[in-house]
Amino acid sequence: MELRHLRYFLAVAAASNFTKAAEVLGIGQPPLSQQIKALESELGVELFRRTARGAELTPAGEVFAEEAGRVLDDAERASRAARRAARGEIGHLRVGFTGTAAFNSKVSDLIRRFREAFPDAELTLQEATSGVLLEALESGRLDVAIVRPERRVAATLRVSDWDEEPMFVALPVAHRLARRRRIDLAELADESFVQVPREAGSALFDDIVAACKAAGFEPRMAQPAPQIASAVTLVAAGLGVSIVPKAITQVQVAGVAYRPIAGNGLRARLAITSRFDDPSAVVRNFLQLAGEV
Repeated sequence: MELRHLRYFLAVAAASNFTKAAEVLGIGQPPLSQQIKALESELGVELFRRTARGAELTPAGEVFAEEAGRVLDDAERASRAARRAARGEIGHLRVGFTGTAAFNSKVSDLIRRFREAFPDAELTLQEATSGVLLEALESGRLDVAIVRPERRVAATLRVSDWDEEPMFVALPVAHRLARRRRIDLAELADESFVQVPREAGSALFDDIVAACKAAGFEPRMAQPAPQIASAVTLVAAGLGVSIVPKAITQVQVAGVAYRPIAGNGLRARLAITSRFDDPSAVVRNFLQLAGEV
């Protein structure tokens, strides 16, 4: 039994006439009658009583018509779902992002636009350090990750530069430099730095160290911070100063002042990463909204 047999049967049931049903279906009346007879033979029941005016459903035919309608409705729903999945309108998307990316308006805007464009897609978000996110992406536990670029990335991953922002100095409000409008990096030569350690964010850490060396000094690392946002709390506690992306200046902690770096040459970059071999349409849609495909 095929779906077309059910459609033929329901067309005859609706028209109560083989000739009229054949016209609706766009086939000849004899082939239609043969298909219905074959269906009745397969089922072992009579579905229609042939009358002078056409055809009437038997009690068995009435029950079969109700069930056949459900089957065709289910088949149509399945077909629509498959087409929507192929277009990426439904499905499950797992997106990871670094803690600092959560404060970037471009990230929140991308997530909002994806939800608006694909309201029936399931979206799961995960926050972690860039290294953890890249490992999860490579192993298939994530589909897309918004990270601070790493020096070494698996060859199976696609990495696209996506955004960058200037870096600021976070320092205690009572600090001697807190009244400055801008701070030259060289003025921080004698300070203790509170930063996320290199193993948790190698590219950003290396960029900060390189910028300090270019300013003529090697930064003295004090208390390490598990996340960039938590470094601000340690600054408030007086453990040192920190260099943070501009987005972190939204984290208002009592006792902390943010000041731009003179020259504005030090910038924090964000990248969007995904797997080269991922055929998912929902991933493709997300990347298209991000402008990466």
